[in-house]
Amino acid sequence: MAVKKISGSEFEAEVLKHPQRVLVDFYADWCFPCRALAPRLEKFSEEHAADLKVVKVDSDADEDLATQFGVRTIPTLIAFENGAEVGRAVNPQSRAALEALLA
Repeated sequence: MAVKKISGSEFEAEVLKHPQRVLVDFYADWCFPCRALAPRLEKFSEEHAADLKVVKVDSDADEDLATQFGVRTIPTLIAFENGAEVGRAVNPQSRAALEALLA
């Protein structure tokens, strides 16, 4: 499953009420570290498609949502399970760090 871009209006249904674990990537198009992380997230999403959904939220377009979740630096990755935050990482993450975030 490819990483899906979602808007703030989709966040509740796509993340908080989703039955699978969800990893949210708060990013911005102008952010070089965000662009560097994107291919790693795509591959990670494909490898974990059976038990994980990965979505991206543009923190510029959905600034209120980013503020609501305390996003101050991008990229920020937040893991959700059953509608609750269960992990968080800031800056580009290695594959091992992504695995640890979701462990």
